Formats: sequence, structure tokens, C-alpha cells
Amino acid sequence: MEQIETHIARINTKLQDLLKKHASLQKQNQQQQELIAKLKEQQEAGEKKIKALEEQQYILKSAAGELNSADKKAFEQTISRYIKEIDKCIALLSE
Repeated sequence: MEQIETHIARINTKLQDLLKKHASLQKQNQQQQELIAKLKEQQEAGEKKIKALEEQQYILKSAAGELNSADKKAFEQTISRYIKEIDKCIALLSE
């Protein structure tokens, strides 16, 4: 009988250890998920900043007359996209 109680106590101890490890791992997982979300936000902000700087570069090159044909085409496409978006906004406002 004593062996059974000892065995049950050992199993109970191991179970408690596993539960503590599980809780610890869940906490670590949550922290990692939060870190991933934060890093994704930082990456998106960085990408937006890069895009804005590239657009400023196109504008400055265009104003200085230093655009090569590929840059000029990309700049014209960007301007066309903006014009289309503005037209859509105007159409929605006029409804």
C-alpha cells in the first residue's frame, strides 16, 4: 500500500512540474507573439517610410530633370495611381 502512495505522490509531483513548465511555456509563447506583432508593425512602418522617401526622391529628380526612362515611367505610374484614387474619392463624394 505504501508503494502505491509513494508512486502516486511521485506522479503528482511530476504532474505539478509539468503544469509549471506548461504555464511557463505559454507565457513565453505569449511574449514571443507580442514581440512578433511589434516587429511586424515596425517593419510596416519602415516600409511605409521607405516608400515615402522613394516618392520624394522621384519628385526631387523630376524637379531637377534627372529622371532616367525607367524612373520616369515608375513616377508616371505612381502619379496615375494617385489620380485614379482621387477620381474614385470624388465620385464617392458626389454620390
